[in-house]
Amino acid sequence: MSGLRDRTGKTRRWAGLLTSGVVTLLAGLSVLAAGSPEAVADAGHHKRASSAAMSQVAAMQPGWNLGNSLDATGSDETSWGNPRITEALLDNVRAQGFKSIRIPVTWGRHQGPAPDHALDAEYLDRVEEVVDWALADGFHVMINIHHDSWQWIADMPSDRAGVLARYNAIWEQLADTFRDHPSRLVFESVNEPQFNGGLDDARNAALLDELNTSFHRIVRQSGGGNTDRLLVLPTLHTSADQARVDELADTIDALGDPRVAATVHYYGYWPFSVNVAGGTRFDATAQKDLTDAFDRVHDTFVARGVPVILGEYGLLGFDRHTGTVQQGEKLKFFEFLGYHARTRNITTMLWDNGQHFQRTGFRWNDPELFAQIRSSWTTRSGTASSDQVFSARSEAVTGKTLTLNLNGTSFTGLRHGSTDLVRGRDYTVQGDRLTITAAAITRLSGSRAYGTNAVLHARFSRGVPWRIDLITHDTPVLRDATGTTGSFAVPTDFRGDRLATMEAKYADGTNAGPHDWTSYKEFDRAFAPDYAGGATVLTSDFFAEVRDGARVTLTFHYWSGAKVTYHVTKSGTSVTGTAA
Repeated sequence: MSGLRDRTGKTRRWAGLLTSGVVTLLAGLSVLAAGSPEAVADAGHHKRASSAAMSQVAAMQPGWNLGNSLDATGSDETSWGNPRITEALLDNVRAQGFKSIRIPVTWGRHQGPAPDHALDAEYLDRVEEVVDWALADGFHVMINIHHDSWQWIADMPSDRAGVLARYNAIWEQLADTFRDHPSRLVFESVNEPQFNGGLDDARNAALLDELNTSFHRIVRQSGGGNTDRLLVLPTLHTSADQARVDELADTIDALGDPRVAATVHYYGYWPFSVNVAGGTRFDATAQKDLTDAFDRVHDTFVARGVPVILGEYGLLGFDRHTGTVQQGEKLKFFEFLGYHARTRNITTMLWDNGQHFQRTGFRWNDPELFAQIRSSWTTRSGTASSDQVFSARSEAVTGKTLTLNLNGTSFTGLRHGSTDLVRGRDYTVQGDRLTITAAAITRLSGSRAYGTNAVLHARFSRGVPWRIDLITHDTPVLRDATGTTGSFAVPTDFRGDRLATMEAKYADGTNAGPHDWTSYKEFDRAFAPDYAGGATVLTSDFFAEVRDGARVTLTFHYWSGAKVTYHVTKSGTSVTGTAA
């Protein structure tokens, strides 16, 4: 996973070049003019192999990651909190419509010392068992070297020979173990490669090239099914920045192997992905970050005959919980990601470390999210500017307008439960403007208790409906409090509203707390709403970067548009909070 990304593009090293398959074909035709039919036959084979790689990667769409299991860095696959992998789990994942499965594997604790660097036989057998279950289910399966990338491979700048020997030993053993497995088994050289010791791009590119090239040589020379098995090579950090994809393009070009695919990861525009710096919405900036990333890998690889696998995708905030990003904005992100990946012929593999599909219950924790993801594999869905319509209880009800994002669909109606609302009476549509009338909101909100009073669904000509919550609210009320830097909460009567973000500033207007380049703090890292407990929690991470004795003014921004200020002062480990 990545943080802020370098967006300075370099001239593509592949500019003006064709794919290796086409280059070989043209070379063969040139030799044919000189009378060499063997060269033409070789060129034709190369082109067919390149087409086969593209076809196989296309057949892998969509994919799913079996995260935080065999890649766990503890003693076994349960050490990060997930249960042991079962055949039933894989059966149920397959039933969700996934055609490929990425099985990340961390080998470090299961590998002996030099010079043999032997893999633990029992652990290797377990990996093979899970791979065989997945193949039996009909999956395309991808295995790799995973968290070893930062645990010890990152030391390659200071221990090149030692790291390379250990890395090579793993792939020699894996190539031998899986030599005769079906071609639906795919090898990925290393996950999110990274190197210690600074940001020397040329050095890092050379080290990754050495790893990828060594991996390629070992697998190809091992014979059997490995002679033409699909091999997947990552960019540095699996980044889609132009400099990084250019570096990998150089490696693939030099290998001249048409049975190779490229892989990158995508976790969204960072401020949106973790909800910091006011990045609460999947806006034009966040959308452009996505389109630029996918367009770069398409233009550099796919357009030249090299398939691309998005080996992981999601939102970085999901590492904490899936509520870090507001639901409607989250749904828009995944709807658009699936669509744009399809237009760029990129195979996608959802990162799931247990937070999405239940490993024993075999249900989705957020069925609405998965419905949107699944729909995006084949079509577009309509969305709207928000999935929340707020009406203040202290004021008369008025009609509320949302902007529809039709995404190539057409609006077909608005429904409450199984009842279609009446156009002209309950709502109106003018162009892309959907207005829910005051009469409809009043009727559907009943006694107007704080919170969600009714759930509507905007329906479109295709894709999934767009949920709209009718919410009654008033401006939240915050109260004085005392506590410590390790345990402080602002008593909050949310009164039906929902917290979007929080600003923190000192009296002189400078930014307070973590990420002091922005006044808007990171959701769930610096602060978090506790709706059930009636409180807004300020974390120890927040106070760790607040000046002692200085009063901080907090501004809480709510999704209704309300803003409420509050003051906190830290004195040693004590904290005092006062309502403004």
